Amino acid sequence: MKLLLTSAGVNNSSIHKALVDMLDKPIAECSALCIPTAMYGHPWVGPGVKAWEFITGNSENPMVDLGWKSVGILELTALPSIGKDRWVPLVKETDVLLVSGGDALFLNHWMMESGLADLLPSLNAVYVGMSAGSMVMAPKIGEEFVGWRPPAGGDAALGFVDFALFPHLGHELLPDNTLENAEKWAEGVSIPGYAIDDQTAIKVNEGTVEMVSEGKWKRFIP
Repeated sequence: MKLLLTSAGVNNSSIHKALVDMLDKPIAECSALCIPTAMYGHPWVGPGVKAWEFITGNSENPMVDLGWKSVGILELTALPSIGKDRWVPLVKETDVLLVSGGDALFLNHWMMESGLADLLPSLNAVYVGMSAGSMVMAPKIGEEFVGWRPPAGGDAALGFVDFALFPHLGHELLPDNTLENAEKWAEGVSIPGYAIDDQTAIKVNEGTVEMVSEGKWKRFIP
């Protein structure tokens, strides 16, 4: 599975080009599934209007509205209550997974509970994460980003990449997301990490990590 880990979606030409390069056919020929689950766990986001905006492509973060051949919804909280034969074939046939921001640990919990986490490594799809949708791929997210707490506690996530992610660096509406605080966060996670702003993404393909940026980012090595 190829990963495009963004802070705020596919919102500039460089990130858009990176996405197109990762696909094996044009966007207009690709089927997509959007996953809004992370939004429900975050008090600033959803459920409600923000979730509807993401699903319908009316948000300020381009993902669903990029011109896909088709877009469906994969709601992770619903999957444990239906048979895998109802949704696994759909996921396997999908070209792109579009995973919203919100609460990373809430998303991690439902990726595990639904069985999607077990399925992801076998997929040929491109995984496009935004904020929490990107952070969940890390081994841990850092205590600073813990909101919803999983039953077992801690800040562990899926660990599909070997680095942690600090999104929305320098965002005007997030005064705590400074470079100074990112450095403190990096010390706490004790693994390699990247702080990225909303004009930056991380492309991961066959173990190779590539920065895609029209903004600012910094790598931290413990």
